[in-house]
Amino acid sequence: MLSAMLVFSQLLNGLQYGVLLFLLAAGLTLVFGIMSFVNLAHGALYMMGAYFAALTFKHTESLTLAFAAAVFGSILLGIVLERLAVSKLYSRDHLDHVLVTFGLVLFFNEVVQILWGTQPYFLPVPGWLDSTISIFGVTYPAYRFAIIVVGLLVAVGAHALIHRTRLGMLIRAGSVNPRMVGALGVNIKFLNALLFALGAGLAGLAGVMASPILAIQSGMGDHVLITTLVVIVIGGIGSVSGAFYAALIVGVVDTLGRAFLPLIFRGFMERDLANAAGPAVASMLIYVLMAVVLAMRPHGLFAPNRG
Repeated sequence: MLSAMLVFSQLLNGLQYGVLLFLLAAGLTLVFGIMSFVNLAHGALYMMGAYFAALTFKHTESLTLAFAAAVFGSILLGIVLERLAVSKLYSRDHLDHVLVTFGLVLFFNEVVQILWGTQPYFLPVPGWLDSTISIFGVTYPAYRFAIIVVGLLVAVGAHALIHRTRLGMLIRAGSVNPRMVGALGVNIKFLNALLFALGAGLAGLAGVMASPILAIQSGMGDHVLITTLVVIVIGGIGSVSGAFYAALIVGVVDTLGRAFLPLIFRGFMERDLANAAGPAVASMLIYVLMAVVLAMRPHGLFAPNRG
């Protein structure tokens, strides 16, 4: 029998995973949905953010500097990438975007192996968060709760930026008719570079937030990129709010599926078979969810109105 406390604990885990996905999805949907640029290298920026943090901590033993290095290092890397490669592809079709950014994924995966080896790095949990807190009677790691808080703060900040500022107004207008916005005197190239750098910074933030609970190694961004693409497809391409809600849905569905499907399957099949079938079915849940959403709402659950 599943206890309410166990279900609530797994819901919190799903929420924590969801907001982590949102940190990635928010940056990717800015670049993919608003700039119409297919950036498969977004997962590589997430990985590089984690490496920037790990290497800074290794040499300084300061987690504050490590977190700052992840965010600002990723922003700087994003600016360099945008200037050297991405900006030359805006006028090209999506296939060129895919080919070039996939090449960047392979490049960064090889670079980190050559420079820092194949052994994984680990980042410790900040001392003041290395404890547990009680949430409605459930004991929960303070660091994972901090990830939820940071994700929610980023969601509020992103919503305010897009809907409450002049920059957000230009971003929304530029996504609909960049030529018209450019004709009004707005520097579209600078706006695109700013968006790409902002997306890279969010990827770096996601990388460093995940580092204390995941191993930092080459290719760590590849798997999470696929899940992030599922998030923005479900939420609606170009919608930051949609990315937030979809990330929470995907995070909760994936976590609850992996936690409880084997237990549910044991109710009507052999234990060994249930232990094998449960994780296999759970790993497909988010893709089944995406297929259902696309069948019912092809533009996503919260697609932006571009009319």
